[in-house]
Amino acid sequence: MKILIIGGTNFIGPYVIRHLNAMGYHDITLFHRGQSEIDLPATVKHIYGDKQNLEQHRAAFQSLSPDVVVDMIAYTETDTELVLRTFRGITKRLVMISSQDVYRAYGVVRQADTGSLEPTPISELSALRNNRYPYQDPAKDPDEWCNRYDKIPLEEMVMNDPYIKATIVRLPAVYGPNDPQHRLLHYFKLKPLRDSRSVILLDEGYANWLWTHGYVEDVAYGIALAITNERATGRLYNITEPQTSTMLDFIHAIGEQLNWDGEIIQVPSGHLPDELGIPLRTEQNIIVESNRIREELGYREAFSFIEGLKKTIDWELAHLPVGIGHDYDKEDAMLNELREAGVICTDKHS
Repeated sequence: MKILIIGGTNFIGPYVIRHLNAMGYHDITLFHRGQSEIDLPATVKHIYGDKQNLEQHRAAFQSLSPDVVVDMIAYTETDTELVLRTFRGITKRLVMISSQDVYRAYGVVRQADTGSLEPTPISELSALRNNRYPYQDPAKDPDEWCNRYDKIPLEEMVMNDPYIKATIVRLPAVYGPNDPQHRLLHYFKLKPLRDSRSVILLDEGYANWLWTHGYVEDVAYGIALAITNERATGRLYNITEPQTSTMLDFIHAIGEQLNWDGEIIQVPSGHLPDELGIPLRTEQNIIVESNRIREELGYREAFSFIEGLKKTIDWELAHLPVGIGHDYDKEDAMLNELREAGVICTDKHS
């Protein structure tokens, strides 16, 4: 099987390539700009170029004649139209990496979709967002990616294309080594835990919110299965961890890895300042199940939750972004104010 991967040099992609190689698929070509230094198997071939100029490389793609094309960086309708146009007559199958932000539950959490809560667990058949372009920012240029990003129309385009058969893989919030978003830092209080803060303030709704995640090496294995299994043709898959933890439990698990023995103070929603509060509708849980890919493609995790978490923590602490910090004095002052007002409850870490 000849596999062409568009993108694939940042975070998840290299893990996908290593899984494919370990599974015995050695005819892998990577189309990318050549701007990232990555450690890949020596058998991987490279075509250098920008996705915006994809059609300029059509002759090289025709010569390669890939059995499957994998689009790791499908973000806008313009990009996807270009991919479909370029590879018509060259390949019969496209695997597109999508996101679980397509579900209506995600729109409800972000307070963009109004009305009743979505039932959980969320499957591939669950309702999609009513609102479109979820990250639009009027303050930015209309051509900025955030104003044109939406996976929903991209999924519709590839699944309805008459010339190329598609597989869609919807990813959860992915964490792991090389995560450019540093999710453990921004969502799970890793730095205060590392700094041995005796008290951490946490919005009460956020503490008890359930949000499905996935460890990067396991997620990449699921993608590799979707690429290499013909049964995946025409199918759509969620990849998720088998159990969804509350944010509080996730933070406690990190604390245990760091031998942290502090206390988390849950603050009723609305009492924390903007920089500490969570502008989400946390009564809407995002619990996504992945029964389909497990039953149809035999997907299973290779790493336990704790194994993946430990590998991520080690990497994050070795790669703290420059300038990352917390205003602990302000948090201490807020803690005293909340105690004086009698609005806090305590969850002692044990």
